[in-house]
Amino acid sequence: MIQHPGVAHRALKRTLDIVLATAGLVILAPLLIVIAVLIAIDEPRAPIFFRQRRCGKGGRSFHLYKFRTMVKDAEAMKEQLRALSSVSWPDFRLENDPRVTRIGRFLRRSSLDELPQLLNVIRGDMALVGPRPTSFSADTYRLWNTGRLDFRPGLTGPWQVWGRDSMDFDERCRLEISYFRHPSLMRDLRILLATVGALVRRTGVA
Repeated sequence: MIQHPGVAHRALKRTLDIVLATAGLVILAPLLIVIAVLIAIDEPRAPIFFRQRRCGKGGRSFHLYKFRTMVKDAEAMKEQLRALSSVSWPDFRLENDPRVTRIGRFLRRSSLDELPQLLNVIRGDMALVGPRPTSFSADTYRLWNTGRLDFRPGLTGPWQVWGRDSMDFDERCRLEISYFRHPSLMRDLRILLATVGALVRRTGVA
C-alpha cells in the first residue's frame, strides 16, 4: 500500500524544491551560458533548447526542457529507427544514436543536458526527486505501471542512481513505486547526493 505524504511533508518538499532549484540556476548560470554558446556554434540555425511533451503526475502531460543534444529533425527520425532500439516498447533507446550531435554526446554522458529542468521544478511540473517522466503517454502503461503516476516526476530518482540503462520499463516501475510509496525527505536528500556521485563517476572526474 502506498503511503501518501501529509500536507506538511508536501509543503516542505515543495519549498525545498523551489529553494534548491533556484539556487542551482543561479550558481550554474555561467556553465549554462557556456553550454548554450557551444550548442549554438555546433549548429547555428537550430534551437539551443529542446522542448518535449512528457507524462507527469496523474498522467497529465507537460513540456520538459533540455539542452538540445540531437540534430534539428531528430523527433521525425525516431519512428524510422525504432526497430534498432536496445529496449522494448514503449521505451526507446539507441546505443549509438546517429541523431546525437558532437556536443550532445558530452552533454548526455555528463547529464548536463538535463539542467534546464530546474525550470520545470520551479514551475511545479517536476520535483527534484521523483520518478523520471516518460516520453510516452499513460495510455501505453499497464494498469500496475500507473502507480508511478501518483508522484510528481523528478529531475532525478532511484532509477537514475541505481538502474539507468540496465532496466527495462517494468523493472524501472517496480523500483520507483517501491521507493516512493514510503516518502521521506532524508531519503530524497540521499538520492540527490548519490546523483552527484553517479554523475562524477560517469564523467570520469572521480
